[in-house]
Parts: sequence; structure tokens; C-alpha cells
Amino acid sequence: MKLLNYLDKHFLTKEQLIQATQISELQLQRYQDEGVMPKPSYKLNIQWDCESFFGPHSEKQAVEYFAKGYASWIGIIEAKQDFNSIYQCFANRYMAKIAQLQNLRYESRNPKFSSGISQHIEEEWQHFIEGTYGLCTRSGLPEDIAAKELASTEINALLAQDNLNQKQIHRLYRFVDLLDETSAYFAPHERSISSRTELIDIPRQEYNLGCAI
Repeated sequence: MKLLNYLDKHFLTKEQLIQATQISELQLQRYQDEGVMPKPSYKLNIQWDCESFFGPHSEKQAVEYFAKGYASWIGIIEAKQDFNSIYQCFANRYMAKIAQLQNLRYESRNPKFSSGISQHIEEEWQHFIEGTYGLCTRSGLPEDIAAKELASTEINALLAQDNLNQKQIHRLYRFVDLLDETSAYFAPHERSISSRTELIDIPRQEYNLGCAI
């Protein structure tokens, strides 16, 4: 039940997504087939066994769960129509978020956020379409994806070093908080092996970083 409670709180079922966006199931499938709409982040195959006065009863149900942010993404698909325009919207929003964060002094020297950003965004798009980022970010949208990737990259770089000085610890603190703002909570059975535990919970404990304010 913990898994169902988590999914019901943080995601939309396919039926809820369709209702929220007023599209048909066939349209949703067509957008996925065209490679512009993410796949579900979770698929549950549920078997119900019931007993009552009338005797036992069993039935099976498949339920797909999508990130809540995908309701607005369907709006982008319907506004832009063609693949190139939709992809460019994703890329522009991703790059704009990176630029905004760098202006806020969340800098990175990793070339994937500068000279290699075009190839990097192509790779991020594939994860987006597969539904991966619907699982591991709060919204599943380009802005959260960009912030998560920037924060994760810099946290991993800092944790790879020995004996961090105070300036580096402060930098770690800021990026951990940034990741916390965008990272999903993860399903109960995933939490212990998730990036949230590895890159947020453990660093906070080891470096006494506290929590985001």
C-alpha cells in the first residue's frame, strides 16, 4: 500500500492525465509513438482477489503513472505540432535553466554544460522520452531535469575529492539543496538505492550540511 499511496500522491494515472488534458487515449499513444511524449514512469500490474457473500472474485488491472508535469507538456505538443519544434522547445528551456542557475552562481566547468551542451541535451531528451525523469524529478519537465543534472554532476565531482575545505563544503551544501528542490522522493522500495539517498541524504549526514531552508 505504501507504493500505491506514493504514486497516487505524486503522479497522474493515464486516465487522470487524459482527463486533465482533454485528449484521447489514441492521441496519447500517437504522441508516444512519434517520440514527443514521455512513456509512463511506473507501470503496475495489479491483481485483485475479493471474497464476499457471493463468493470469491479475481480481476487484473494494469495502471500507468505519469509525472504531473506532463499535463503541461501535452500542451506544448499540441501548440508546436512537429517534432523539431517540440524538441527545440525542450532544448531552449533546458539551456535557459542552466543559464539562470549559472547566473545564480551555480557554476560548472563540465563541458557538457557549455561546449558539449547540444550532444548532452540530445542524451537528456532520450531519458525524458523514456519516462526516466518523470520518475526521478518532481515535475519531469526540462527545468527540473537541467537543475538535477547540474547539481548531480557537481555533487559527484565534490564527493570524489578528499578532505573538502570550507569553501568546497559550502559549495556542496548549495548543490545538495538545489538537488533536493528538484529531485523526486522516490517510491519506498527505491529510496535506499536512489540518487536522493546517495547525493542528498548521505552527504548531509557526513558533512553535517543540515536541510534546505
